[in-house]
Amino acid sequence: MARDDGRNTLTRRRMIAGAGAAGATILAGCTSTDNNGGTTSEGLSGAIEISGSSTVFPLAEAVAEQFMKDHPQVDISVKSTGTGGGFENHFSRGRSQFNNASRQITDAEEDMCADNGIEPLELRVATDALTVVVNNEAEWIDCITVEELRQIWSADGPDTWQEINSDWPDETIERYGPADTSGTFDYFREEILGEEYNHSGDYQPTEQDNLIVQGVQGSEFAVGYFGFSYYYNNPDSVKALAVDGGDGCVDPSVETAKNGEYTPLSRPLFTYAAKGALADEHVAEFARYYIQQSGNQSLVADRVGYVPNTESSVDEQLAALETAIENAG
Repeated sequence: MARDDGRNTLTRRRMIAGAGAAGATILAGCTSTDNNGGTTSEGLSGAIEISGSSTVFPLAEAVAEQFMKDHPQVDISVKSTGTGGGFENHFSRGRSQFNNASRQITDAEEDMCADNGIEPLELRVATDALTVVVNNEAEWIDCITVEELRQIWSADGPDTWQEINSDWPDETIERYGPADTSGTFDYFREEILGEEYNHSGDYQPTEQDNLIVQGVQGSEFAVGYFGFSYYYNNPDSVKALAVDGGDGCVDPSVETAKNGEYTPLSRPLFTYAAKGALADEHVAEFARYYIQQSGNQSLVADRVGYVPNTESSVDEQLAALETAIENAG
């Protein structure tokens, strides 16, 4: 059964002191353009639940925070449940209108949604540079190859660093990473391990990036991986490794993920909207705003640490969204 501790949660009750949950009644009002290029509605109100990826969480959190400032009667809760945990425990059961995902929805998850009358709409919101990190005192390593990563994270793989590379210490590898409910776990397993290898079970799993960092900080011989945003906003806490995907060592960054140099660990990030929920005005307006902000350089790249959608990608996502909104109405 998918684990879901929901410890990372953004709600307006936390963000705005004294504000209670808004009522579920939608009050239609006049719309206008706000300072961020979105739309405002004087009578917009209601509650929105967002579940899913811990990687997408900081982006959804930033977007939701701004939307609630523009629409003080809309209450948005953003939970970090992991991609798979969000689909299974929340979105497919109609408990959330959006599920953030650091990989595409699976056939099994689509079946779960269909069983409960939920039709998901895939919307791309950014690009990530999945980041491998080690302890700041690990001066003996700065770059790692895909094959070395495969050995470290394969089930029944070597126990010590030296077994992988003779220049590395004869010390036990300590591993920290996402839980198997995480889209980051799934993406890493697919891109690094492939079909021939299983992911190691000899590691400390969690949906909280800060706990991965704490584990890696505790030992010179620890290693972990997570989305680039946490490292981008905490660059002194651990050391990010360059990855050699076959063409030399490339550091993870917004720029290398954008230009395609950081392979194979750059990846698209998504949110999935429940099409039926888009019939509610406040849900539809938030979905529009989310996609509009996905192209915002200052928010997506400078604040959060991901590659923003291009203008053409934003237009493409908005077109798909508007069709879904029309059909939902």
